[in-house]
Amino acid sequence: MDVIVTDVEKGRRPSTVPGLGRQLRSEEMVISMGPQHPSTHGVLRLELVVDGEIVVDVIPHIGYLHRCFEKHCEHMSNYQQIVPYTDRMDYVAAMSSEFGYVVAMEKMLKIQVPERVEVIRVIMAEFSRIVSHQIAIGTYGLDIGAFTPFLFCMRDREHILDIIEETCGARLLYNYNWIGGLSHDVKPDFQQKVREFCTYFKPNIVELNNLLSFNKIFVERTANVGVLPAEVAINYGASGPVLRGSGVAWDLRKNDPYSIYDRFDFDIPVGTGERGKVGDCWDRYMVRAREMEQSVRIIEQAVEMLPAGDVQSAIPKRIRPEAGEIYVRTETPKGELGDYIIADGTASPARVKVRPPCFVNLSALPSMCRGSMIADVVAILGSIDIVLGEVDR
Repeated sequence: MDVIVTDVEKGRRPSTVPGLGRQLRSEEMVISMGPQHPSTHGVLRLELVVDGEIVVDVIPHIGYLHRCFEKHCEHMSNYQQIVPYTDRMDYVAAMSSEFGYVVAMEKMLKIQVPERVEVIRVIMAEFSRIVSHQIAIGTYGLDIGAFTPFLFCMRDREHILDIIEETCGARLLYNYNWIGGLSHDVKPDFQQKVREFCTYFKPNIVELNNLLSFNKIFVERTANVGVLPAEVAINYGASGPVLRGSGVAWDLRKNDPYSIYDRFDFDIPVGTGERGKVGDCWDRYMVRAREMEQSVRIIEQAVEMLPAGDVQSAIPKRIRPEAGEIYVRTETPKGELGDYIIADGTASPARVKVRPPCFVNLSALPSMCRGSMIADVVAILGSIDIVLGEVDR
């Protein structure tokens, strides 16, 4: 980018970098990373203020994938038609975005969904968590220079997508969770296929850890890099693996349960500084790897309690809630997703606002990058696991 040099006698030049808050020093320069950079995991532009190879500051620039999600919900949709829009926020884990919205609407409408719906939703949400973490881990390996783990993650991910596609007909954007129920019931052999997947997948997690997680080169690239102390993570409002990677055992499925999550036995993986400092890139990565094990535990419990029932019996024919407001938060693979909805008595919401975990977690990026090397920015950004459809909404 062009920088106009002035005040030569003082050895200073004015900064044209929004958000830097000061003038560039003569030994500093600005490097643009993105929005087409292969390691930005979407159309994100980072302006790096560097002194040689050392990162002085990072300014994220967003808005290249703006979807106008909230205004679409308010002006172009009725309540049920909003579900497909939620898919397009975190499109890597669309089931989880749907889940949060329908839970909020059902609480507003005081709808009690059938037990079968609750169990299937939990299974699909945990499948979505595994799929999301496989994308995060596989692409993170690519960022660091490991290609084979990406292939392994994509291989296992296809097994889950096969089950989901057989259920609702889609592999990415599902429109599966409806207000009051589900778009389709599962097939008769669903339970058997879920059990077979769990048996197949558990040893593959061990294989992935042996191949990537404890690989010497991978550990050296991620341990003690991008350290985010617990206090700083909390002050930024971080959540999900970013917060838990800093050693904070906070998971809404345990700490503020929704749906039927209070019935399941599972653990909350947290960063322990096993390979470096607590809250480094390796800890954030490892939380996701261990969360896949916990998701399998939940799925195995849920599939054994699947009751009979009609998954569409509680779906209302007309949705027109009384004037009021609701805020519900759920634990998606990326962190805490908040859905805030204001109803005015019509068939469409007066206001929709989403608190996306990726947007909040991304705000901590400058704090994690300052003082690191330029090459470490790639590792730090990948450890946050952002998806730009959710950042820009």
